[in-house]
Amino acid sequence: MKTLIAFLTMTFGTIAFTTASFAEAPDNTEINTVQVQYLEIVTPEVDATCAALAAQHGVTFSEPEPMLGNARVADLAGGGRIGVRAPMREDEEPVVRPYTLVEDIEAAIKAAEEAGGEFAMRATEIPGQGTFAIYFLGGIQHGLWQN
Repeated sequence: MKTLIAFLTMTFGTIAFTTASFAEAPDNTEINTVQVQYLEIVTPEVDATCAALAAQHGVTFSEPEPMLGNARVADLAGGGRIGVRAPMREDEEPVVRPYTLVEDIEAAIKAAEEAGGEFAMRATEIPGQGTFAIYFLGGIQHGLWQN
């Protein structure tokens, strides 16, 4: 039996999972990258959150974008974006929700369902932005994003 070890590295916007087998030569290392295409922060403190992130990371946030729930948006390293918005409903709780980039959102939805995910939003297109879906698994909100 081969023993696997996983290493996790994270930059602002990209998470890389590296797996290597002790029984194999180092040149057989596999690198799989999970890209956060959109990181959504829902908070009643939009201006303060944007100010803190801007100061910490040197980014500039846009004016509210109506197609993204009036989120103020900044670019992430690697091509993704971060959006900070206020709750859109009285019962919407603050949350940080990463939307990972997928090539085929329908296949990703199927895989999430097979793993036990329950969907709050099925594949929904935002004109000019992409298609997203939201599901819950293990008490965590997950997002999928297809460009």
